[in-house]
Amino acid sequence: MPIAVYVLGLTVFCIGTTEFMISGLLPDLAGDLSVSIPAVGWLISGYALGVVVGGPAVTLATLRVNRKTSLLGLLALFVAGQTVCALAPSYDVLMSGRVVAALAQGAFFGIGSVVAVDLAGPERRGRALAIMFAGLTVANVVGVPAGTFLSQHAGWRVSFWAVDALAVVGLLGVAVLVPRRPTAPYVGIGAEFRAFRNPRVWVALSTSMLTQAAVFCCFSYLSPLFTDVTGFSEDVVPLLLALFGAGCFLGSVVGGRFADRYLLPNLYTGITAMGVVLVLIPLAAHHKAVTVVAIAAFGVAAFSINPALQAQVMREAGDAPTLATTTNTSAFNLGNTIGPWIGGSVIDAGFGFTAPSRAAALLAAAGLVAAVTSGLLRRRADLAESGVRQRQEDAAQPSTVA
Repeated sequence: MPIAVYVLGLTVFCIGTTEFMISGLLPDLAGDLSVSIPAVGWLISGYALGVVVGGPAVTLATLRVNRKTSLLGLLALFVAGQTVCALAPSYDVLMSGRVVAALAQGAFFGIGSVVAVDLAGPERRGRALAIMFAGLTVANVVGVPAGTFLSQHAGWRVSFWAVDALAVVGLLGVAVLVPRRPTAPYVGIGAEFRAFRNPRVWVALSTSMLTQAAVFCCFSYLSPLFTDVTGFSEDVVPLLLALFGAGCFLGSVVGGRFADRYLLPNLYTGITAMGVVLVLIPLAAHHKAVTVVAIAAFGVAAFSINPALQAQVMREAGDAPTLATTTNTSAFNLGNTIGPWIGGSVIDAGFGFTAPSRAAALLAAAGLVAAVTSGLLRRRADLAESGVRQRQEDAAQPSTVA
């Protein structure tokens, strides 16, 4: 695997850390900014909404730009937004900085995915995407717990400054180690949009949105669940988040191995497993040892499907994958927007900190329905294509008269 793919994974780690670490900073941010915990949860949703809106728009604006140049510009935008977050004097300014940083993420993930697959070759699409997006899992293993630790001992601003410094390192890595490949032929905005005429693309995007909503509906409120329900001390929360991240890493590795050969079975199995774990988390939350096992299993199931979700959209988009893959990142983050909102709403309604897991289980069930629908549509398309080929072969053969 080319070293550049791992460099892209490093940059995804930086971006993923700033996206996810808010979950570990909930109490500190709420206290310092004088807002409620559900309001801090909106910092996750606001970031995700910035990705949803900004990703496709920025991608369309850079279709004629060399992909390496685009990646460098997007990382510079991310650094600028992260700096605003670190300096933010109020909740509103912090939200603004999050949105600026988010504008870079959608396009970076979409363009970076195409670059990674181009460097690795289509036969290793799933593995290349798994390595690149392993940065998200490492963000959960290392970045989120480290951000939580820094916030608890040095203040939440130090957490943002640390990610900012890592993002600068990632920018330099892309500048030096990612090769400048020839700009892909410009197929036009119309060709990129024509991919969306395929209903299978929309079903695949729906699968991504619903499954990610399930993940973040639960994940966004794990910290208060650990402390207020299970009875863990705040000092243990970073370790529990690291355990979740370790499960994410294992799930991403396993999912990447199977995504190239067994794409749809990978989705069915992973989503089903995630739904089962989400149902069990409220039952396990009153027992520390069982909670530890459940959180690790949640991480494995949640991230085992990510390589397949991205590969599925790229497969259905055909020869115009750039906008589609960026839109899939938007679908992920639309789920990241909906999930924390649903989780915060059920908490505000008085159902307690176990309620987000129950709501997430329903979202996972909807995601499984979308995945099965995608499989049925793909099977119908394959049968139709096979029938066309068979008729062409029959027509090409000379007829015989008895």
